[in-house]
Order: sequence, then C-alpha cells, then structure tokens
Amino acid sequence: MPQTQSGSGPVPVAALLDALDPEQRAVVEALHGPVCVLAGAGTGKTRAITYRIAYGVATGEYIPSQVLAVTFTQRAAGEMRGRLRQLGAGGVQARTFHAAALRQLQYFWPKAVGGPNPQLIDSKIPLVSEAVRRLRLNAERAELRDLAGEIEWAKSTQVVADDYAAAAAKALRTPPRDAAEVAKVYAEYESAKRDRNAIDFEDVLLLTIGIMEERSDIAATVRNQYRFFTVDEYQDVNPLQQRLLDCWLGDRADVCVVGDASQTIYSFTGADPRYLLDFADRFDDPTMVKLVRDYRSTPQVVALANALLDRAEGRAAKARVQLIAQRADGPRPKFAEHPDAETEAREVAREIKKLVDAGVRLSEIAVLYRINAQSEEYEQALSDAGVPYILRGVERFFERPEVREAIQVWLRGAAKARSDHASDALPGLPGLRGAQDDEEAGDLASEVRAIFSSHGWTPLAPKGAGRLRDRWESLAALVSLAEEYGRTHPDAGLDRFSAELRERADAQHAPTVEGVTLSTFHAAKGLEWDAVFLVGMTEGMMPITYAETPEQIEEERRLLYVGVTRARERLFLSWSLARSPGGRASRSPSRFLDGLRGGVGRDTREGAAGGVIRGGGSARRRSPGASSDAEDRPSRRTVEPITCRVCHRSLIDPAERKIGRCETCPSDLSPELYEALREWRSGQAKQQKLPAYCIFTDATLTAIGESRPATPAALTRIAGVGKAKADRYGEEVLGLIESHGHSIGQTAAS
Repeated sequence: MPQTQSGSGPVPVAALLDALDPEQRAVVEALHGPVCVLAGAGTGKTRAITYRIAYGVATGEYIPSQVLAVTFTQRAAGEMRGRLRQLGAGGVQARTFHAAALRQLQYFWPKAVGGPNPQLIDSKIPLVSEAVRRLRLNAERAELRDLAGEIEWAKSTQVVADDYAAAAAKALRTPPRDAAEVAKVYAEYESAKRDRNAIDFEDVLLLTIGIMEERSDIAATVRNQYRFFTVDEYQDVNPLQQRLLDCWLGDRADVCVVGDASQTIYSFTGADPRYLLDFADRFDDPTMVKLVRDYRSTPQVVALANALLDRAEGRAAKARVQLIAQRADGPRPKFAEHPDAETEAREVAREIKKLVDAGVRLSEIAVLYRINAQSEEYEQALSDAGVPYILRGVERFFERPEVREAIQVWLRGAAKARSDHASDALPGLPGLRGAQDDEEAGDLASEVRAIFSSHGWTPLAPKGAGRLRDRWESLAALVSLAEEYGRTHPDAGLDRFSAELRERADAQHAPTVEGVTLSTFHAAKGLEWDAVFLVGMTEGMMPITYAETPEQIEEERRLLYVGVTRARERLFLSWSLARSPGGRASRSPSRFLDGLRGGVGRDTREGAAGGVIRGGGSARRRSPGASSDAEDRPSRRTVEPITCRVCHRSLIDPAERKIGRCETCPSDLSPELYEALREWRSGQAKQQKLPAYCIFTDATLTAIGESRPATPAALTRIAGVGKAKADRYGEEVLGLIESHGHSIGQTAAS
C-alpha cells in the first residue's frame, strides 16, 4: 500500500489505482452519485473506501473537510482516520454516527434551543433502576441491563413507549418481563431523564434529526459542510441512523455505502439490512460493485464459508457474495466430535499447544463460542495446559458478578452453615457430619441447585437472549461443575466444592500480556486470526435454542459464517455429545454442518472441507502440569474423501459433493421421481409450517433421486439426510422410490 507521512500531500493518483484489484478500482473511480459496495469477508472493503476518499482528494474532486466517513465503532473510526492520514487525506472526518451527531448537536444547541446543553449519560442502567423503583417493581441488575437493552432497541427503531408492546410482538421479541411492564419502565425512564435534563445516545440522534428537520437554515449549514458521505458496515444501520443519514443528504445522492448482508448479525439491536438490500431501489442509476476476492483466508477456509452460505435462504442469501480465494493453499479445516464438553475443551487446548510449539503466536489463535457461559470450560482447560488467554468483551468467568456472588456468598455461606450445624450436633468430633448431613450431601449438584433456586435461579432457561439469559447460563455452568465434581469426588460436600471453585478462580486470575483470545462470535466481528477454533457446534447452541423463526435461524447461520471467515489459515470446528463426563449423549451436531463435514456416528460422509476426527479418551480433567501421555490421548480416524459415483474422481466443489457426482457426468435422475419427491416435500413443509429447505434441499432431493437408496442405511449416506431425518422421513421417501421403479441397490442385487 502506498504510504505518506502524516500531514503530507495526497498520494499520486497512479499509485492509488495501481494498488487495487479491478473491483476495488471500480469503487475508487466511482466518486459521485450513489454507490453501493457489496463487500464479502476479507475482500479489502476498508482499503477500497479509504482509497476512494484519498483518490477523490488527490484528483481535486473532494475537499477533505467536506467528506464525512461514518462507521459503527470508535476502533473502526480510528483505524479509518489513520489510513486516511497515511494516504494524504488527513483532513477527512471519520466518526461513528453518535460522535458525528453529538458534535453537531453541541454546536447548534445554543442557536436552535438555547440554554445549557443537556447532560449525556454514559449508561441507561441508573435511570432504568430509578424507573423500576418509581413503579415499585423489583429487578436484579441482570434484568436492569435487559430492560435498558429493550429501551435502546425501541428508540433505535423509533418506537415510543405507548407502542412498545405491539412493536415487540410484531418483531417477535422476547422481553425480559411482561411487555406492558417494559412499556411502563420505558415511559418512566424517559420521565426520569427529563427531570435531570439528561439525554442518552439515541436522543443524540433524535435531537440532531429534530433540529435539522425543524430548522432549514441549520440543515443547509450541515449540508454545505458535508457534501460527500461514506458509510461502512451499512448492513448494521438501524432506522434511526438511516433517518439521520437522510437528513444529512437532503435531496443529494453523493453517498457510498459498504456492507455485506451475509454478515448481518445484530438484528436484535435494531440493525436492518433492508437499507443495504434496497439501495438500488431507493436511488436512481446507482453504481453497484461486488468485492469478491478474499485476501484473508486460504482457499480451504473460503470453500467452507461459501459452502455454508450455499444453503442459506431469504433476502440476504440472494445478495450474498461468492468469495474467490487469493491466497495459497493451506490445511483443510478439521472437524472433531467429542464425548463431552470437558473432553472437547481439553482437546482444543491440546491442539493449541501443538500450534504454539509449531511457532504460531498465542495472539494469532482464537477460540470462539456462541454464549459467554461457554468460556469457563476453555478458561479451565487452557489454565490446566499452562496456556495464557485473554477474554474479549466480557469478564473472565470467575470474575462475573453472578459467579462471584454464587461462590463467595451463596455456596460459602451454605457451607459455613452446614459446618456450624455439624459442630453443634456432634461436639468434640471435628470434621464429622451427622447422618442427615451425609444424606443431604449425597447429591452435590442437587444441593447446589437448591441453593441457587432459593436465590431465584430455575432449572429452565429464560426465553430469549440478554443479560438475564447470560446470568442464567453462568449459574447453570456452576451447576454443571457441581455435577462433574460430585461424580469424581462422591464424598465431597459444599465446603470442598466451594474451596475447589475458589482455587480455580485464583488460578485463572493471573494477568497475561499475550494469550489465546476467548470470545463470542458476536464480539469477534471485524477481527481475524491465523488459527480459529469454533467450539460447541451443536443443535441448541448453533443455532441457539431460542432461534425459532426461519429469519432467526438464518441469522444464526450468518453468525457461523462470520466465525468461519475470522480464520486466515487454520480452522477447527468441534462439538460434544454430552454436557458432562459420563452424561447422556443427547446432543447432535449443528444442522449447519450438514454436508460440510465428514461424519461419525450419525453422518458417515466426509464433508466439503475436511474429515472428522473422533475425540475420545479419558473424561477426567487433568491437573495443571499433568503429562499428556499416549494413554490419555484420544483415538482418531480420518474419513476417506468423497468421489464421483460415475467417474470416481475426487469431488471438491460443494455442489458436486452434495449430489455425489461431477457436474459434467451424466445424470440418471427420473423427472417423475424428482417431481414426486418435490410434491412430498411441499406437503411436509405445509404440514409442519416450515420452509421446504428445512425438510430437504433441492440438492439433497437430486442426490436421493439419482442414487435411489433401497434401505434406511443407504439413505443416511446421502448428504443432507442424516439419521434423524432418515428416521423421520425414511419410510415415506423409500416408498416413493419403490413406487417409481426399482432402486439402484435392488437392480444391482437382481
């Protein structure tokens, strides 16, 4: 990339254009009018838009002070400002929506409103807490956070308190408490805010919009100041931000938006990808450019990312970008199945140690999971293995308020009460418990559940996402630890378990300078690492259990796509069949992995990107410093590659692997059978009120029609079927095949 010293003149025009690929160059040269850039993961979107601005400055088309580049985080805005300075366009403003609006609001407030500027609050929680008290309601801190989140969503989507209940129902939201109560808290929050002459971040946008809509002279001043706009991550814009952008633009169309509908993962906060998807309909003669060359990831990682979106549905899927890898080949993604979550975490730590021993830096490795509560297993496993780690976007597990309170107050207090009771009952025999205490301590996990239940925890998870759900998951993780500890230490009581938890907490509090990143998928957006581990890839976690509608399921798929595309070179995906060692193997791999992975157990095929390794071995947790001898190492097997059933060539293309033959090889699909299968699928979809692809995709129907399996076992060998679907639909599908002529297997047998 051409670079200049900060404060120097523009980079030569030729140097700017020579540094770009053809699609990026098309973006850079489109300096005027509406421009929409659909930029796939790793395709250099920041490079394209910063070079576009620098090119406009270098050619004299842009005056730097008249350009406003808008993004969604302070980090992204800072990065953009740095790049623009290097390219000689240091006078350009790069800010978040809120920062840009706040600057304008503070400047125009005296003229438009008069009096002192209102105070901007850093957090909604104190005023939400006051609103709850005014209404004489009770809410824990976790619920206060969720109430604040609901208010933020409502204001971002321009929903007032009176309309909240109806709007939440229409949006299929799961409020943290009764919607009518949330509406009352929302209204009281607004009242408390007015009493203090305070505003929140959404008010900053609302007030700026109000001033511009009511004062044409101020609107004209802003539009004369900023004539050219660039909006990054446009798929994440919400209705309030779009309204502000429309105010800035007025009747002009000099705006360049950049986004990727396949990375829309924040709809729960009000982000609405339709502004990106409908861009061509909202402007006359827009310039539309797709950035498709992936410079981040190896072809193997890119192939898996593309294959994942091949199965996507909905509007975002229609606007997807098919990535084309630009890097040299790398290792194939690895898929691993484990008997339980502890073994999965331990094997991930083992793989990480191998990478570090091979020269990969700790800071270039990440473990990504769906929810924060999953971090504990990996914090412990990495600590046991002596691998430093850092947590992104959240406190360490044992530093979370609910976990600290549960250990230091609830469990420790109960253990002390138990000890005092034993001393009173059996004086002179220290350490000896009475018969009643032995009976109560017989099931440690049940005792922990009872203690947590007395503080409001329930075995059933609350509906929906949010801080209340996070709190529940953290406490559920402690219950799981109690189950594990009770199995391995059957004589242990609350006192020993509490001491064990405190020891684990102490071991994980050591500060680290460089370490493996532990993060949720959401917090990993915008980042990348050489090696990425995607863990907990099971139904109920990916997709998450409260994702129920087709739209919610598709957002979960996009979230996994974001996780996959964080990897530059090495990608590992794993899952476990049971939550705890010795537990029932009730989990199944994520539906999103169907057709992408090699199989063990339920699915014996290899997927588009790599074979499956079965993780096994001891289900116990090793202590720090324990040896990892061959006896403790899990057995592994790699599945053979998929070959074309006609010419027997190895299949690489995801679509070819799905149907089991090369695209150019002849098909013996019976049109009558295929149509019968489609009609049957349509009937099933209507009966179950599901999209047709949830029954079987078109590619799976084609594979069934061409291979014409004769038995349930043969049916499960077809990509996209699996044991669960074979059990549910197998009899009817095999009956259709039989009614339309002999199966291949039957013909061969005769």
